[in-house]
Amino acid sequence: MNAYIVAGYRSAVGKAPKGVFRFTRPDDLAAEVIKHLMASVPNLDPARVEDVIVGNAVPEAEQGMQMARYISLLALGKTVPGVTVNRYCGSGVETIAMAAAKIHAGMADCIVAGGTESMSLVPTMGWKTALNYNLASTHPDYYIGMGLTAEQVAQQFGISREEQDLFSYNSHKKALAAQAEGKFDEEIVPIKVQETFFDQNSGKKKTKEYTVTKDEGPRADTSLEALAKLKPVFTMDGSVTAGNSSQTSDGAAFVIVMSEKMVNELGLKPIARMMAYASAGVEPRIMGIGPVAAIPVALKQAGLKQDDIDVIELNEAFAAQSLAVIKELGLDMNKINPNGGAIALGHALGSTGGRLSVQVLNELRRQNKKYGMVTACVGGGQGVAGIYEFLN
Repeated sequence: MNAYIVAGYRSAVGKAPKGVFRFTRPDDLAAEVIKHLMASVPNLDPARVEDVIVGNAVPEAEQGMQMARYISLLALGKTVPGVTVNRYCGSGVETIAMAAAKIHAGMADCIVAGGTESMSLVPTMGWKTALNYNLASTHPDYYIGMGLTAEQVAQQFGISREEQDLFSYNSHKKALAAQAEGKFDEEIVPIKVQETFFDQNSGKKKTKEYTVTKDEGPRADTSLEALAKLKPVFTMDGSVTAGNSSQTSDGAAFVIVMSEKMVNELGLKPIARMMAYASAGVEPRIMGIGPVAAIPVALKQAGLKQDDIDVIELNEAFAAQSLAVIKELGLDMNKINPNGGAIALGHALGSTGGRLSVQVLNELRRQNKKYGMVTACVGGGQGVAGIYEFLN
């Protein structure tokens, strides 16, 4: 049984920890996106959604207490269950694959899947990191910080500082061009934000409201000269800087996955189907190379060759790891991140796979092409890759 994507939307991506969504709970953000998603398919009764699968990388505090259930209650109602899934940076596409697999197996007809993350409210490593001493004694590289893994990748795969900065510069330029052309407008859900603050002039508490419709990350003032002046962040003689790394962010993105039976019943025209999905493990110390292991597996599942893929959304965790993946697999740079990536747009961990999925489907439509891939490295030494066939 085929599993079809019938709709997909995302929030704008806000900077963390001081951006437009700094006080917005991730469950509230997700609920607003899902409400808009459901409104885009008026024939679908929310009560017929059989699950909400939510990706999240740090499920504690505002993201804890089975956040997916919060979201289902806020957006869909008491009869719709929810489950939270954590594969770090791959969570948002992992959930879509889980939804597709359940539908393929005949276990469901309609599932909402994607992810949400607030890096403003919940720190990257959570509020309490507890070392596993057995793991630390056998696999100490599991606990290496992500920036240091990027330095390891740069050294092992020969990625220069100049290459990283140029890649980052191009990410911003492509994202800015996409914004100017309105490419993101159709996929971003306007989110109303209410902010309470202390007004120093009046000495009173005030509240202001605004609507967020645009990604905060892309910088018009980015230049190769400015990037070259930035100091390495993780080692004194390294090459990984704040400018050639992804931005910490807040965001949410979701799709509706539906069986062929329900698509036909409701008279819908599906956008795409998920053809394949793979995850793979690599050495934790070079976790950024993860897509190199996952992509060939996904291609084999789909019965496709690398050259068959028309658009690739590669999560830009770091320029160093992105370039290493591109070089190792011989990927066509012209097909990769045509509208910029996480270095410019931001990387809201658990939501990114959903965002990349929404973006790749819209880009396939614009280019009138057939096959798209979403891929990402994953903390702890993993990679994920999902392949979509565009239909509509």
